[in-house]
Amino acid sequence: MGSGQVTDWQGKNVTVAGLGVSGVPAAKVLHGLGAKVTVVNDGDDARAREQAAELEALGVTVRLGDGATLPDGTELIVTAPGWKPDKPLFAAADAAGVPVWGDVELAWRLRKPGAAPWLAVTGTNGKTTTVQMLASILSAAGLRTAAVGNIGVSLLDAVLGEEEYDVLAVELSSYQLHWAPSLRAHSAAVLNLAPDHLDWHGSMEAYAKDKGRVYEGNRVACVYNVADKATEDLVREADVEEGCRAVGFTLGTPGPSQLGVVENLLVDRAFVENRHKNAQELAEVSDVRPPAPHNIANALAAAALARAYGVPASAVREGLRAFTPDAHRIAHVADLDGVAYVDDSKATNTHAAGASLAAYESIVWIAGGLAKGASFDELVADSAKRLRGAVLIGRDRALIREALARHAPEVPVVDLDRTDTGAMLQAVQEAKRLARPGDTVLLAPACASMDMFANYNKRGDAFAQAVRELGA
Repeated sequence: MGSGQVTDWQGKNVTVAGLGVSGVPAAKVLHGLGAKVTVVNDGDDARAREQAAELEALGVTVRLGDGATLPDGTELIVTAPGWKPDKPLFAAADAAGVPVWGDVELAWRLRKPGAAPWLAVTGTNGKTTTVQMLASILSAAGLRTAAVGNIGVSLLDAVLGEEEYDVLAVELSSYQLHWAPSLRAHSAAVLNLAPDHLDWHGSMEAYAKDKGRVYEGNRVACVYNVADKATEDLVREADVEEGCRAVGFTLGTPGPSQLGVVENLLVDRAFVENRHKNAQELAEVSDVRPPAPHNIANALAAAALARAYGVPASAVREGLRAFTPDAHRIAHVADLDGVAYVDDSKATNTHAAGASLAAYESIVWIAGGLAKGASFDELVADSAKRLRGAVLIGRDRALIREALARHAPEVPVVDLDRTDTGAMLQAVQEAKRLARPGDTVLLAPACASMDMFANYNKRGDAFAQAVRELGA
């Protein structure tokens, strides 16, 4: 099981770790290739039993409630990306000299000869939007493409399906990169780096190192964020192909080998003739929706990857104009009595919330939920001067309340001690009471949603519904 393509899977003993969205397709694919597949899974609930029955009907062995023991004869483990590296199964694999791949690594190795190259995007925040913008730009250039990976479309489906692609726009999480040692993208971007998933990686250094794997072996461009030095450091450390260039994106005026903003234009000084003197106009800031600073940064990163692939400037503009962001990402819900109501429920960590807060001048902030070990001091200190008021909800709201007391003591705070379904309506009513004409009531929780809602989508829906009730 070295680093080359594995052509003969017949009779190979492969253990798939974890059922779920990546484990089940991986088990089916490997079984179809002739491997002897055993699936191990920690849980043994109704959903797992249902998935197990489906696989067992095909002839796959499934062991529920035992994800720790290495099955006899295992020659390769293919793991779900969420499984932590310190699991006993991986220690046993290491001791037995058994390699561990993730589903992304498996997809990379199963590509057909001459398969579409990958343009890869990672980072703490903005990945999905950037990959969707990139796919929109590539499509506008007439290329056959798809947004795949961590975005919900399986890479295995993309590389093994009937559809032929020219190039793929690939979103990769730090988990997926950790388990993808031989992945080599055409070009890749790390959008930003902020503490996240540290419980999984163990340290910020380990998290950054896994993100940085996306640059390994890049052929044309390593795209980094000029405002985030850690991303440039990762480019420096990467082992890339001869001739691969570092290309920065910035919200300021770009230097040579950068993309940036001049007046109201997105411009390219990286992929032009004589980049020391020339710049190519790509689009207007108003072509990016919404034109919040962090979203313009996403657009520049997408444009850099598309330009690295040789896409003309006109396609960048067309692609950005054609792009509509997903729900709950700085979505404008309504204007009531001169106050704008904005749903950024997707801001599930402090870095994302900070980007959201930076987009508005005067804000009544609705925040709180599950903190996931985060600290809120820096976020509150950076945003204090923009805050008209704050309404706090969710289990870990006290952490935000304490940060507000330390860094924004003059900001009025409403602390809602309730987690029932009516809590969001009350939060919006309190925010309306604090807001003045010209303000923005912003749901940017800086926390996960699962203490009160099934997911961030449901939280955003509850906010929008509350705003509509207020308007009625």
